[in-house]
Amino acid sequence: MILTIVQARELVEASMVAVGHTQKEAEIIGDHLIDCELRGLSFGGLPRALSVIERIQATTTPRHAIQVIKETPVSVALDGGDQVGYLIGRMATDMAIDKARKTGLAVVSANQTWYTGMFSYYLEEITKAGFAGMIAGSGGRRVAPHGGTEGRFSTNPIAFGFPSTSTPVIWDIGTSAVMLGEVVLAQRLGQLLPEGVAFDPQGNPTRDPSAALEGAFGVWGGHKGSGLAMVVQLLGMMGGASGAPRKTHDCGFFMLVINPELLSSAEDYKKRVKEFADSMRTTRPLDPARPVRVPFERSAADREKRRLEDRIEVADEVYEALVHIATPVGIAK
Repeated sequence: MILTIVQARELVEASMVAVGHTQKEAEIIGDHLIDCELRGLSFGGLPRALSVIERIQATTTPRHAIQVIKETPVSVALDGGDQVGYLIGRMATDMAIDKARKTGLAVVSANQTWYTGMFSYYLEEITKAGFAGMIAGSGGRRVAPHGGTEGRFSTNPIAFGFPSTSTPVIWDIGTSAVMLGEVVLAQRLGQLLPEGVAFDPQGNPTRDPSAALEGAFGVWGGHKGSGLAMVVQLLGMMGGASGAPRKTHDCGFFMLVINPELLSSAEDYKKRVKEFADSMRTTRPLDPARPVRVPFERSAADREKRRLEDRIEVADEVYEALVHIATPVGIAK
């Protein structure tokens, strides 16, 4: 199914309202999911909206308002109230930027949340404010550490962002061999996973997404990636999140924001970031047809291209399911 950006946004927002979100909350969630679609990460876009809805419908305990449980001039710890992480991430970003403007530094954590999305989404706002940032997110036992076949940490994304006089430098990765959204989408569409990224419940390699969801995903980057994933889990736990939560429950969120002015000239730093990024771009490539890129640039370029095309492609199965949910609040096929 081909949708315009407005049609896709309206469909997501109506779906979120249909399962109990306010219109403002639906807009926050929708903006994040549409940004995923525009940047080419479709598994985190409209298919993720369906996963959010299924998680809400399967949860028997009601969510509650996000609460501040501890705060200082440079820090805040949030109880996410079992709210979807797009809402917590937006609130954490706003609070961190505000504190960093006042003190030069901010640390924000959250527990009791799930599905926080692309960390680069939040880091765009942080770098736009002139700050550098780091975000880490922990979760349930889906990913096996290097050398193992049982889940001990989540897909555990980590991201860094640096302001520049040009495009910000943002590096955002998951520490698993395959992301949860990719596995769930493959299951919905009846597709197989790539070789070597997952284990079934008995510890055997599998390409079956259903078996992988019951078993474990592999870790990215061997023992080094496994160590990084462990660190992310520990950072996510700093705000009170469990070290071994149930899947898509009580995920941890950790954000650090720094004003470069604390250490040097902020404007000079942004110039030097641009110069450094330019030096990477002009590196002699292995393949002349494939110049060296700086992280984030490809997806930002894809976003602009799709905005101009005004075109979002969504699997028919996902579209039909969302329309079914959204129709009672005013979306027609």
